[in-house]
Amino acid sequence: MDWVVVVSVLILVCLSLSRVHVLLAMIVAAEAAGVMSGRSLSETTELLISGMGGQANTALSYILLGIFAVMIGYSGIVGFLVNSLEKRMKGKRSVLLFVIAGVACLSQNVIPVHIAFIPILIPPLLRWFDQMKVDRRGVASALTFGLKAPYMTIPVGFGLIFQEIIAGEMTANGMDVSLSTVTQAMILPGIGMVFGLLVAVLISYRKDRQPKQVKDGAATEIDAVDGHEQLVFSKGHFFTLVSILAALGVQLGTDSLVLGALTGIICMFLFQVVPFQSGDHFVNKGITMMGMIAFVMLIASGYAHVLTETGSVKALVTSASNMLGESHLVIAAVMLLVGLLVTIGIGSSFGTIPIIAALYVPLCAEVGFSPLATAALIGTAGALGDAGSPASDSTLGPTSGLNADGKHHHIWDTCVPTFLHYNIPLFIFGVLAAVVL
Repeated sequence: MDWVVVVSVLILVCLSLSRVHVLLAMIVAAEAAGVMSGRSLSETTELLISGMGGQANTALSYILLGIFAVMIGYSGIVGFLVNSLEKRMKGKRSVLLFVIAGVACLSQNVIPVHIAFIPILIPPLLRWFDQMKVDRRGVASALTFGLKAPYMTIPVGFGLIFQEIIAGEMTANGMDVSLSTVTQAMILPGIGMVFGLLVAVLISYRKDRQPKQVKDGAATEIDAVDGHEQLVFSKGHFFTLVSILAALGVQLGTDSLVLGALTGIICMFLFQVVPFQSGDHFVNKGITMMGMIAFVMLIASGYAHVLTETGSVKALVTSASNMLGESHLVIAAVMLLVGLLVTIGIGSSFGTIPIIAALYVPLCAEVGFSPLATAALIGTAGALGDAGSPASDSTLGPTSGLNADGKHHHIWDTCVPTFLHYNIPLFIFGVLAAVVL
């Protein structure tokens, strides 16, 4: 049964690379995992459906955030930011990508809205990207860096949650560590992420790229985002800012993206920034923008449930540990490869940590890894695959903004570039951290 995860993830990857929609690819991969583990198609389907509730909160959050984003776009306030960027970043593509990466970093720690800013900020910039011949793969790489590197390395916001999960799971499995130890352990893997960003921005995607051509009518979605742009600050813009601050305040106060987004939507109606009778229009556009991400996250949760319940993840780690020798270098490399496979399939680094920590901690203690090295291994193994996974919000988020005009492919323009630029250096620096710490 130890090969079930490998085969299932390979099916997912191969189907996705063949341009089969990721949602269908995950369903097929999940069914294959269940059948290979001895379950019937009916039993596997029940497992898949029963596990989908694990991401129900996230899915609803993304739908509401999509509706809120469309309303903000309708207000025209994003036009001020677009004009400011156009004036200051004209002809400075590399600087622009670093600025986008910096804004994305703020979404993880300073203003923890995660991917919610992407459908608000990116679609109005797409026409400008095309005029500058910006390679959107570079933009995707910049966004994914900002969505991933901060939570790995900085114990604030989502980073605090991630590192607390690592510390808590290690302690629960018999290896006491402090939060500061986990933070220290993730410094080297974080440097690997920075290296990947520099290569992507300064080398891989620095040249001009002609914008893709789409069929007539394929770019209608972006009209709902920036079609009402104004250059004179109005009462509607003021109340839009108030609505954004209200949404952020409720989210931080209640720790709920759902309540935060819902607050913003209600405020936009109450302040008459958007017409109440056009509510159906905004809901439909919001679902169109973020609905795919929501459904993919639901299926990803069900897929993770299938892999966990079949016992194939545990069997894979056990089988890998039985083949290991005494070399810390080899052990670290194999453990990270296992983490890469699991996270690509599950799509969530946060959800992967509890699964692998229960298996990695006893193994690391047995072969003599220090708590610092063990934390680095678990954190890196969990983060590996988050970039490049078809089912990760670190890739789905950038695609939701960059594909608003139908010119960006999720797999080839987001997943493949982010996989190459972040998972390879992350793997190398993760192995280095496990060996030297």
